Amino acid sequence: MTVLLRTRVTAIGPEVADLAEGGVIILFADGSPPELAEVSVLHKTEQGPSDGAPPVGASIAIGSVSATITAIGPSAWAKVREMGHVVISFNGADSAERPGEICASPVETDELVAALKLDTVITIAA
Repeated sequence: MTVLLRTRVTAIGPEVADLAEGGVIILFADGSPPELAEVSVLHKTEQGPSDGAPPVGASIAIGSVSATITAIGPSAWAKVREMGHVVISFNGADSAERPGEICASPVETDELVAALKLDTVITIAA
């Protein structure tokens, strides 16, 4: 598998757990505005992002939680490349409702919440 993005969690906003319980996480690169940081998982990229967007079927891992990408919005990867921002919805949808969204297969939300901590590695690979 080729790593398209590898990033490390540097901070977790106070509202992240509530969103994750609903199967949604918002990634933002370090240095995001404070109002966005409240709902975001802040991260620092270690590898990538790749030039091309991940295809449907690519894997996404957040610590020990793994899922498969089921859809990607038309501007999602451009936002990852420009500002380290993306909304990941673990809803299994075959089309993204929002242009900046990546949809992935459902996961156990309690495991997702537990995986979201400082220094957790997030990897997207194809």
